[in-house]
Amino acid sequence: MAGVLSIMVLTAIALVAGAIYLWRKGASRLQIALMLILAAVMAANVAIWAMPGEGNLAPLQQVPR
Repeated sequence: MAGVLSIMVLTAIALVAGAIYLWRKGASRLQIALMLILAAVMAANVAIWAMPGEGNLAPLQQVPR
């Protein structure tokens, strides 16, 4: 599961970099906005899964293996 979170973080970074590239190139603002929104949603999901909750355990640590 930690590998999936790592891939999500890398994808969010790539989406932000791609949005910046498209913004400088003059592409559609809608596409840029959607890329940034998706990056924010992915970052929020990673934060939810990584933050400690009940019993000072992150939800990632509570997943049965």
